[in-house]
Amino acid sequence: MRGTMWKKSSFSNPNGNCVEFAPADDDSGDVLIRHSQRPDDATIRYTAAEWRAFVAGVKAGEFDM
Repeated sequence: MRGTMWKKSSFSNPNGNCVEFAPADDDSGDVLIRHSQRPDDATIRYTAAEWRAFVAGVKAGEFDM
């Protein structure tokens, strides 16, 4: 995954302890997720449909506490 363009939210914790995401390096539309403080640990891969459902849920406030 070298060369992957990882992104994180501008709302992330200033100490860098956050979740990062990046598009998969193929044409699948899948999204990769990792912990910014442990970039060499496991990366989770979500399908494009799973990612769209998650983002829609966030926008709808489904995960608000």
